[in-house]
Amino acid sequence: MPSIAYFGPRGTFSEQAALAANRPDHTLVPEATVPEALAAVRHGRADLACVPVENSVEGAVSATMDALAVDEPLVAVAEVVLPVRFSLLARPGSTLADIKSVASHPHALAQVQGWLAKHLSHATQLAATSTAGAAVGVLDGHCDAAITAPVAAVHYGLDVLETGIADVDDAVTRFLVLQRPGTPPAPTGSDRTSVVAVAAYQRTGVLAEMLTELALRGINLSRIESRPMKGRLGEYRFYLDFDGHVAERRVADALAALHRRCHEVRFLGSYPKADGTPTLAGTDNTDADYTAATDWVARLCDGRTDGSAR
Repeated sequence: MPSIAYFGPRGTFSEQAALAANRPDHTLVPEATVPEALAAVRHGRADLACVPVENSVEGAVSATMDALAVDEPLVAVAEVVLPVRFSLLARPGSTLADIKSVASHPHALAQVQGWLAKHLSHATQLAATSTAGAAVGVLDGHCDAAITAPVAAVHYGLDVLETGIADVDDAVTRFLVLQRPGTPPAPTGSDRTSVVAVAAYQRTGVLAEMLTELALRGINLSRIESRPMKGRLGEYRFYLDFDGHVAERRVADALAALHRRCHEVRFLGSYPKADGTPTLAGTDNTDADYTAATDWVARLCDGRTDGSAR
């Protein structure tokens, strides 16, 4: 049976995202870290991996970004966007007054600081490797309560003292579903493309050059992040998400231009956007426009036109 590895243990938002990926024929397999979930796909132990890539409050998930940029390439085939609402779990019979320590993943703790200040200001906050790992810590007696994904209550037999916890009501986390490289999903008209680009070192204006290649082709950039190259101070990888699909001429042309300008470009996939918003091409940047321009140049080369572009 095919499988999806996810950032576990059981009871994380990554498990909820893997369930929301709508792959009912896939078995869900928890892995201890994001790199291990990706390694499960790279080494053939799983067919897909579901990992968090960014949060609307805390920003990019650096562990995912770093792990996607090295080792064997993986490509995204889908994205899932989940609303972020937490639950407070404790051992049966506990009350808020009994909670002297509360644990969670640092990203989760950062997203509920206002709620904790109001309701558990007396409790010590402890960092855990994941929200579900914090629930395991409650069971093992390492802490009194855990801030977790709601699904954790199903797995760990703890009492739900509060639920729907969030300092920012519309906070969301975006997840990618990844596989080994292959044919991308077919264009849907609502697609996103992700790449990692290593810019030429110490060349003036190199980032502006990269972004100009997108702008000239009417491509909307939806996200840009940078991460340092390990052990190479002052050198960075740039993570770009933009509207469009590699099968579109303008996107393929932009990727080719980035390939010429950068030391390295890693294609992370073209996949349907979770929100379904249509991909819009700028003026004169549709596939028909590119085909017409290419045909015109071909006619110039074999003398079938007087040079008029229209």
